[in-house]
Amino acid sequence: MAQSRKRPPSRQAADLQRQRWEAQERKRESAEAERLRKLEVKQQQEAELQRQIELAAEQTATVERRLIEITGVLAGVLDRSVRPLDFEALKIPLVLPSLDLGGDAEPEPAPQWEDYAPHTPGAISRAFGGANRYVSRRAAADKRFERAQRDHAEREIARQQRVVAKRAAHAERITKQRQRIEAQHAEIDTFREKVLNGDRFAVSEYYQRLIDDITMPTGFPTARRAAYVPESTELVIEWDVPGLDIVPLEKEFQFVKTRKTIEVRKKRPIEEIRSTYQDIICQIALQAVHAAFAADLNELVDTVVVNGMIDMIDPAIGQPVRPCRITLRATRAQYDKVNLHQVKAVECVRRFFGAEVTDHPEALASVEPYLSFDMADPRLVDPVDILSKLDRRPNLMDMEHKEFEHFIQNLFDRMGFDTKQFQASGDGGIDCIAYDPTPIRGGKYVIQVKHYKDTVQPSAVRDLFGVVHAEGATKGILITTSGFGPSSYEFANGKPLQLYDGTRLLWLCHQQGIEARIVMPPKTKKKAK
Repeated sequence: MAQSRKRPPSRQAADLQRQRWEAQERKRESAEAERLRKLEVKQQQEAELQRQIELAAEQTATVERRLIEITGVLAGVLDRSVRPLDFEALKIPLVLPSLDLGGDAEPEPAPQWEDYAPHTPGAISRAFGGANRYVSRRAAADKRFERAQRDHAEREIARQQRVVAKRAAHAERITKQRQRIEAQHAEIDTFREKVLNGDRFAVSEYYQRLIDDITMPTGFPTARRAAYVPESTELVIEWDVPGLDIVPLEKEFQFVKTRKTIEVRKKRPIEEIRSTYQDIICQIALQAVHAAFAADLNELVDTVVVNGMIDMIDPAIGQPVRPCRITLRATRAQYDKVNLHQVKAVECVRRFFGAEVTDHPEALASVEPYLSFDMADPRLVDPVDILSKLDRRPNLMDMEHKEFEHFIQNLFDRMGFDTKQFQASGDGGIDCIAYDPTPIRGGKYVIQVKHYKDTVQPSAVRDLFGVVHAEGATKGILITTSGFGPSSYEFANGKPLQLYDGTRLLWLCHQQGIEARIVMPPKTKKKAK
């Protein structure tokens, strides 16, 4: 039986088979491409998710870094080591301008005959009349050379005249520069001498320069003022503090997949915001105290008052207000006992220094400053005798003690108080009683006056406190023409007592339109312990 032969597929069948293979390959490639596309999209989504998570974490870290920055005010100042002002560094160095003669520095080269002399004719040239032509050219060259010499001489004379003028102008500039620098150096030397002698204006400027150089974190106000009260060797610093919004409201961020946004996961509780804010303004007050005592050149300051102020708008009337957020009074003896590197700011200022700190910084509530800056501002109260011959500026030191008591009573009458003066004997340490009729803040005030030229002793302040208790008074006020020592201020801290030295008394007079003066007789300066 013959073997059967398998017939080869027809061309049409082969084409169909190839087409099926090609379609399957395209389908496989398409599926693979789709798988890779989906994988890439998934990887991109995962990368974007991770990026957003990292962004949220970075925002959280940024807030944490900012919190560390704003709560490290005191540490920053302590690390920089505040020192007394360097008076020599305030002097402008003497830099003399150099003499620049420019193009006149060197004389112009003189004309040379070789540059003008005609070429000497040779034998052949002379044979054909060159000698005569040479003579003519030589005569013309001589004239040009002489003219060039004259021109050069004239230019040299003019150059020398310009050099003389430039040297004279330069010498004049040097003289004026030396005079300016010497005057500035003399001004700094005078400034230093006045500071060391406790001059009111000079010491105020000294500390103003000092506190202006203290840098604060970004976003903190930069306004601050310093005023010195020599009668009480007291420095008053008014420092603008930031608002409550300086504390970040956000605490932690997260990425929300469903909304594809970074949102706040945790907000800072209001209690934490308040406590953080209090810590910040207490640190500001402590750094001001530290700067004042650390930079003291000659024990000029025995007591420092710091008022932390803030500019706000009262929403009820739409007008600017300036409440006090913290007021602190510290003496040198107190400062020397404190290790500022280890303290907790809020506890330190409240428990040790008896500071008043606002409990509700989100409101307009203000604490009453221990001493208003205006009462110490040397621009407003000038005790210097500049109009001594004018009767309209009476010298309070010329009064008798009883006259001075009457003066204080009249002053408080003008201020709107209902005053009663006590008899000279049996007054129980009371010179005057003043009643404030104002609702809420009104009350009974016990007033004592000390018509002194020397510093009031701390015993007078302690005695007044006892009288306030015995009389059931709202507050005790001690007024003197002189000043108080640091022990008096230490005792008065946290108590219903107000101490008015000569500077503050003049400020009260100024507020009531009384142009009084306090001109002390010559005396030896003494400090109260």
